[in-house]
Amino acid sequence: MSVKLHDLAHCLLEVEAELRRLGWWSEQAPHAAALASREPFCLDTLRFEQWLQWVFLPRMHALIRESGDLPQHSAITEMAEVSYMEILGKTVVLRRHLKRLDRLLSRE
Repeated sequence: MSVKLHDLAHCLLEVEAELRRLGWWSEQAPHAAALASREPFCLDTLRFEQWLQWVFLPRMHALIRESGDLPQHSAITEMAEVSYMEILGKTVVLRRHLKRLDRLLSRE
């Protein structure tokens, strides 16, 4: 695993840990229809933290495991800032991890 992939995998684990610390990690998966949304970030069916847990993190872990093509650009932090506008102070650490993910995924 390259350094970048190692860093990326570690950062994904940090996002999960922070979601758990915030009490936003769920043991119950959303309904299949909610996960099948065609909207970016499943905006119409999931909260942002649900999308992170049930869509983004599993896809990224699978890409790392399978040596798949990683996204060449990421703007997850922007979505987090919009989603958590009312609670920016509470989400500082989560947004820091997401910003690092954005940097790792964005190719120069």
